[in-house]
Amino acid sequence: MKGKTRNVGGKPPKPDKAAHPVMVRFTDEEYARFLALYEQSGVYAKAVFIKARVFGAEFRVLKVDRTLVDYYTKLSSLHAQYRAVGVNYNQTVKELKSRFSEKKAMALLYKLERLTVELAEISRRILDLTHEFQQQWLPKLT
Repeated sequence: MKGKTRNVGGKPPKPDKAAHPVMVRFTDEEYARFLALYEQSGVYAKAVFIKARVFGAEFRVLKVDRTLVDYYTKLSSLHAQYRAVGVNYNQTVKELKSRFSEKKAMALLYKLERLTVELAEISRRILDLTHEFQQQWLPKLT
């Protein structure tokens, strides 16, 4: 039993523990500037940001374009609604054929067809705008 050490328990100690705190005081103006830089960096903690600045790590500013995010979310919701319209379209055609006379069903189907053509035109315009948006903004993002 002389060679064995008894396990005391607990968390094992880190080999390179950060144990030396440094304190910095800022004026209101300096602190506002510091916070702006910190928020632009996208780092999760102020201490990590300060260490990176002091030891010369590369400073990256991550900017999120709200218009791009809004456009993407609205386009996604529009796509979901477009799929729902397709499902409803099929159900409507089935109901028209089963519930109405052929003449009445054809008249209603004609109206539905015109609205479908309008929806297809709107869809084409959305695709054109999306391609234009990609050509205008994607080269700037990369």
